[in-house]
Amino acid sequence: MTNVNSGDHVESGLGRRGFLQSSLFCGAVASLAGLLRAESAAGRTASRKRVIFVHLDGGPPQLDTIDLKPDAPIEIRGEFSPIETSVPGIFVCEHLPKLASLAHRVAFVRSLVGSAGAHDAFQCQSGFEAKNLQSLGGRPALGSVVAKLQGSTGDAAPAFVDLMQGRALVRNSARAGFLGPAYQAFRPDISHLFARELEPGMKNELARLGANHSVSLKLDGTISLDRLTDRTRLLAQFDMFRREVDSAGMMGAMDRFTQQAVGILTSGELSDALDFTKEDPRTLDRYTLRSTSGQPNATSEDSGATKKFLLARRLLDAGVRCVSLSISDFDTHSDNFPRMRHVLPIVDHGLTSLIADLEERGQLDDTLIVAWGEFGRTPRINPKNGGRDHWPQVGPALLAGGGLRGGQVIGATDRTASVVVSRPVSYKDLFATIYHHLGIDPHRTALVDPQGRPQHLLDEGAVIRELV
Repeated sequence: MTNVNSGDHVESGLGRRGFLQSSLFCGAVASLAGLLRAESAAGRTASRKRVIFVHLDGGPPQLDTIDLKPDAPIEIRGEFSPIETSVPGIFVCEHLPKLASLAHRVAFVRSLVGSAGAHDAFQCQSGFEAKNLQSLGGRPALGSVVAKLQGSTGDAAPAFVDLMQGRALVRNSARAGFLGPAYQAFRPDISHLFARELEPGMKNELARLGANHSVSLKLDGTISLDRLTDRTRLLAQFDMFRREVDSAGMMGAMDRFTQQAVGILTSGELSDALDFTKEDPRTLDRYTLRSTSGQPNATSEDSGATKKFLLARRLLDAGVRCVSLSISDFDTHSDNFPRMRHVLPIVDHGLTSLIADLEERGQLDDTLIVAWGEFGRTPRINPKNGGRDHWPQVGPALLAGGGLRGGQVIGATDRTASVVVSRPVSYKDLFATIYHHLGIDPHRTALVDPQGRPQHLLDEGAVIRELV
């Protein structure tokens, strides 16, 4: 796209096609504007409630995290031992000692059922299988729903930010579904902050999807704020012309998107949130994990990934309502135990630092943290490679904050953590609980699909009453 200097002008006889093809905006505004809401939310009061999704990318092993079975045979129980927590009677893995000390702030779900078995994060973003309403574009992620229902084009920050890497990024797990691209997650490029090597197959998948998986939070270096402002003013001068050529009002809507895009880019709040040099060094140190003792896989993140939790909190401070991040790699088909010795301390340190930080700031009750994966892993260890494979029958989940009752275990599995024997909890039950935290009734609230039919946010699922 050709840049237009502030002194350039548009001829009064410019036709519709010429107008539309003229270079009124820089690429940064255009790309960001495409992510903003398609309609105004005038008259709605902004909610203070926020959500942070932590995707344990690859499928966390229930037996090696929060549902250990020390009395099971060695080929089931594995190498790790349970440790006591701050709540009598609740035990977690020895490689989660900080989580153990904050167990009174955490709800441990040991009976998550209903996994679609899909190796992505879509069900952890929406509660639905990817095939649901696929012909209409699919179900929207919760963050996109929040953008639609509680967002406003006047917000200084997008409602939904996706920080997920790995397969969750490649497979576009945080998608807007039938709500359309105006409600999709804002996805800043964080590859310069956090390395996450992709498997060869996923690299090919990402290449086929093109280069539009992330957007920049910075203006093109050749464009000044004055020039950007001039272009916005120039657009305003064409309001009447645009209304005449567009009776549907979509161009008027684009004006609003562009105004918000300019506001986001020029305020610098989101860009600042990504800059850790602007954080208190003591807080930065709190989130910093020096090292782990395990054996990382090629696709595992390093100990610096704990700062993703700090980044999520900084984005909330900037006004974001829903943040999704990922910690990789739990896809332990081989070398499960040395790899868990590496990745579990990352989750342990990052998650507990976030919980404690939010509590000290008085923000924990307004912020619900949900950590889970796409499924659990096989009870029996593969004797050939020491791995655990996919196990959709049951998985673990952790919840903290949001005013929910911590210090308890929800559900139970049999002696090998193979099946649920009491209080099964579905993905949709958890989403019903998350919507409850946000003040939204998912069974009475509907969104209109592209065919004009109302679609309720959830078709089943109930709030987990033990938590509220």
